[in-house]
Amino acid sequence: MKKCFQFLFGLMLAGLLIKASEQGKPGDKATGGRTLKVKLHYTGTGTVDEKHKIFVVLFDTPDFVKGGAMPLDVQSATEKDATVTFTALQSSPVYAASSYDPSGGYDGQSGPPPSGASLGMYSKTPGTPEPINIEAGKTVQVEIAFDDKVKMP
Repeated sequence: MKKCFQFLFGLMLAGLLIKASEQGKPGDKATGGRTLKVKLHYTGTGTVDEKHKIFVVLFDTPDFVKGGAMPLDVQSATEKDATVTFTALQSSPVYAASSYDPSGGYDGQSGPPPSGASLGMYSKTPGTPEPINIEAGKTVQVEIAFDDKVKMP
């Protein structure tokens, strides 16, 4: 009887693990995950490399321009023209902002970009964040082009 119980328990546990692994795949349409690709075009004078990265930050509110929002996710690029990909996003719309720190001292996660960092954002009207709507299970690509004209105070 004890061996039968152990066998049934093991079988049930294996079934649950298989089901959980099928549901947990990032970007899987069954989970409703969304994917966003952000194509960057930085035309500023700074050198972009492993030490001097461009950071792309996603927010769930346009209030990030007022300093009143926590990031959803952060990705980095090591080239002036690159694409970063955010997967398994759970909310829509999202808002995207970019920054480049020529000093190379910013890590993209320890708070806002430092003074003098070049800034960009996904926007159709300058200075106003544009919402990026992504349907569940879909992929959307947007572009952020920026230079050194707008900098962190």
